[in-house]
Amino acid sequence: MAAKSNKTLPSDASVQAYLDAIEDPARRADCVALCELMSRATRQPPQMWGSAIVGFGSYHYRYDSGREGDSCRVGFSSRKADITIYLAMGGEHYSALLAELGKHKAAKACLHIKRLADVQHTVLQHLVRQAYDDIGARHPG
Repeated sequence: MAAKSNKTLPSDASVQAYLDAIEDPARRADCVALCELMSRATRQPPQMWGSAIVGFGSYHYRYDSGREGDSCRVGFSSRKADITIYLAMGGEHYSALLAELGKHKAAKACLHIKRLADVQHTVLQHLVRQAYDDIGARHPG
């Protein structure tokens, strides 16, 4: 049986076009600001991954099962209900930062926020940087 390929791959699609297509003006402004915040935190330019994820940096992973692929180190997407921020937040050192972040919902690998004004931007920037660095340490090269 052939290994399943990833659906979300880096593309040459325009990040600006993606942001411009967000219908709600407040959500669009939040995503533009989030894109700038994540660029500063990672020191990487944004790149589209698939049709709806703005990613920063990349890494190659390989599971014990043999499945492997590439993914963005951190990213975000404007979803119907919220803005989803993709951060692999494994480890207890994230707990204190999340407690200071503001209004959000957290899962293992993502944060969900309604509006950027609901969270502390400096804390979010620190979370993004920490997650970006952690992925790089776990998956060097």
